[in-house]
Amino acid sequence: MFSGKEYVYEVYKEKSFSKAASNLFISQPSLSSTIKRIENKIGMPIFDRSTTPVGLTECGLKYIQAAESIMAIEQDFHNYLDDARNLQTGTLTIGGSNLFTSYVIPPLISSLHQKYPGINVTIIEDNTSNLESQLLLGSLDFIVDNSTLCESKFDSFLYREEHLMIAVPQKYEINKDLLEYQVTLEQIRTNACQDPNVPVVPLMAFKDYPFIMLKPNNDTMQRGAHLCKANGFKPDILFELDQQSTAYHIACSGMGICFVSDTLLCKSPALKDMVYYKLDEEKSKRNICFFCKKNRYITFAMSEFLKLIS
Repeated sequence: MFSGKEYVYEVYKEKSFSKAASNLFISQPSLSSTIKRIENKIGMPIFDRSTTPVGLTECGLKYIQAAESIMAIEQDFHNYLDDARNLQTGTLTIGGSNLFTSYVIPPLISSLHQKYPGINVTIIEDNTSNLESQLLLGSLDFIVDNSTLCESKFDSFLYREEHLMIAVPQKYEINKDLLEYQVTLEQIRTNACQDPNVPVVPLMAFKDYPFIMLKPNNDTMQRGAHLCKANGFKPDILFELDQQSTAYHIACSGMGICFVSDTLLCKSPALKDMVYYKLDEEKSKRNICFFCKKNRYITFAMSEFLKLIS
């Protein structure tokens, strides 16, 4: 019964069928016929045609009040769509591990907020397995990870390449024998250590020292274990932890050696009493990507966010 409300409203504004028809660029008989169909559907007249100018019946007054409410809601929605298209509003939900929610996501959403302060961003911190499930369910727009996710389920967008390094407490005697392999934080942060002329440390040198590792389902743990095996030994694992940053800080306390990404070393404050070594590039290199569910609709906010990582 509110289909055609704009015709009723024009007659109400002009208090004349002829003026309303002229404004609407239709004939007066056509307008009268349209309004009559609406009145028939309601079962009561909207206009009192016995008066000059045309007035509203009691039912007509209620109809106009309802029509104005509907038109206000419609206008609000049109405004929302306009805002969304101009990225003045919207939502974005991103998930990641502690490392990525601490060091990768914040500068990106800061840039997004400066340009589009109306976009509401939510950050979810969890492990990769749980985040992957949430992404499939549609409760997350993106997750950021350095693992390789199923290509048939997820689309990936490359953020940057990263490399695993090995961090060794300075107090360990073995460091004195490996001076030629040591790299500085400055070399790591400028990526100079990935120059082919920088030698790869022989991991076998650390076989008798304790290691601080991540849990078995973590990509860093899997790569670290593979590197040790390829060098002929199984690491003596003192702790298995959930977070790379925790493992690194425990290693920095002098309790053991750990595998650590250059992402963490580039973003976190410099810590003393640690020595760093380069690992075999092919086995230590991986990509940090943002993932979304395959074939899902890319919202305006998502599209603009992707521009920041490209």
